[in-house]
Amino acid sequence: MTATPQSLPDYQHYLENFSIDSVIARLDDHQDGMLNAFEACCGRHVRQGRGDVLVLVQEDAQGAVHTLTYAELDEQSAKLAGWFHAQGLDKGDRIACMLPRSSQLLIAVLATWRIGAVYQPLFTAFGPDAVDYRLGRADTKLVITDHANRYKFDGLNQCPPVLAVGGATSEHADDHDWQAALTHTSMSVKPPRLSPEQPFLQMFTSGTVGKPKGVAVPLSGMTAFAIYMELAIDLRDDDRFWNMADPGWAYGLYYAITGPLLLGVTTHFCEAGFSAEGALAFMKRHHITNFAAAPTAYRLMKASGLFDDAHQTLELRAASSAGEPLNTEVVTWVEKSLGCPVMDHYGQTETGMTCNNHHALDHLKHVGAMGVPMPGYRLAILDAEYHELPAGEPGVLAVDIKHSPAHFFQGYTWQEKNPFVEGYYLTGDVVILNEDGTFQFAGRDDDIITTAGYRVGPTDVENSVMTHPAVAESAAVGQPDEIRGEVIKSYVVLREGYEASEALADEIKQRVRERLSTHAFPRVIEFVDELPKTPSGKIQRFKLRAQAAEEAKTAK
Repeated sequence: MTATPQSLPDYQHYLENFSIDSVIARLDDHQDGMLNAFEACCGRHVRQGRGDVLVLVQEDAQGAVHTLTYAELDEQSAKLAGWFHAQGLDKGDRIACMLPRSSQLLIAVLATWRIGAVYQPLFTAFGPDAVDYRLGRADTKLVITDHANRYKFDGLNQCPPVLAVGGATSEHADDHDWQAALTHTSMSVKPPRLSPEQPFLQMFTSGTVGKPKGVAVPLSGMTAFAIYMELAIDLRDDDRFWNMADPGWAYGLYYAITGPLLLGVTTHFCEAGFSAEGALAFMKRHHITNFAAAPTAYRLMKASGLFDDAHQTLELRAASSAGEPLNTEVVTWVEKSLGCPVMDHYGQTETGMTCNNHHALDHLKHVGAMGVPMPGYRLAILDAEYHELPAGEPGVLAVDIKHSPAHFFQGYTWQEKNPFVEGYYLTGDVVILNEDGTFQFAGRDDDIITTAGYRVGPTDVENSVMTHPAVAESAAVGQPDEIRGEVIKSYVVLREGYEASEALADEIKQRVRERLSTHAFPRVIEFVDELPKTPSGKIQRFKLRAQAAEEAKTAK
């Protein structure tokens, strides 16, 4: 990595003077010990005379550019919040949204927070099965979506009322109209002041074992989001920031929406799907200075050849990556071709980002390493008996809760699992602490698949594959892939009377795409006679992972 300029604050010195209370004081101008996410992300900026600052620059799928100021966001979210109240929605209610990256999405999020409700993201690539589980589990009170995604809410076990961008149609005559809602009388009462322990986001994990687990992010989590944006991203007032992550997932919602708005800066949305050519053009058109993406995006940009001389025309100052470690080749390419340093960051839905190579702090930075704990966190490596390990020995990465004032995770919403032990939160990631105090990612102790920056649990994939009448058993694992990091591979045992074929494999793939998600379908299917199992009948995915890795190596 490019050497960090010595003018940056020293990491250790920063830790000695770090105060979580000073961060909280900057995020809320009421100073009453209570919080409201709308006030922290919009209301206070308007009160401080910054209403004319752009909160959003959005480019739609047709290439048209739309902008929104903090004052406009304040005004429009007030009207939608008034409509919410008229529908009987109130504090603590879950309001779900499945919209593309758009101004409507931002208005929906802020209006939800304005009434003290809890925003629930729905990834636009989700199919009906994924949607049905999340809405039922959260007892969601309202869904906001558009015509392109409306069909995903048909045939669900239970569907809340729908507010449709574009209004009702003949097929969905009972839907409420978005435009009419935005003409409603503005919310007349002030946004409620809530305890920092109250939730403002309802997330779901990737579902590594069983169904996805609920993560209700409390308002106190905003402090950790702000710290990350300030120190790891080094987001500045004059930055033109683009985080490519989809706000249907944690990294996009936490750090393409909440984080930039907490700092009162401008965030950029690109509605069009990713392409290297489109990304380059977007960066040029909007003079992007600060960029964040998953490693897959960097690998695709590199493979395209379009960015090789991009540093001559781009204005990038800083680049960040999250989801999986970057290798030396990609890091060197970014610095040479994009003309800026790229830093690896690590985190989870449960915790936000906790271990980073910080753009804004001077500390040792190694290629492929996770970095050092973000101020506000103390991280430790634990052995099987939950004792802290010394440097050089791999173990499970844990958050020392007592000594981590920025830690906000309170446990899974419906107690699906207990991730706490003896004062630690267990991440499930296997990590090594280096002698110099940096952390190195070593793997996971479960079966999660990381594909194109998305973390996918095998269970939902397997269950969707199993819905095909030809399938008797299935197991999903990650197979190494040069571009995506991993692709999902399904090993499938067929029922009697069915024969393996490419046509059947394609049929199964399409079924999973439609039922589950376009990012979580198996790109590779191998038909087998049986799956490796323990004596008690549990599938031994670690054997299949090793087999898939060997097959990928042989195929090169």
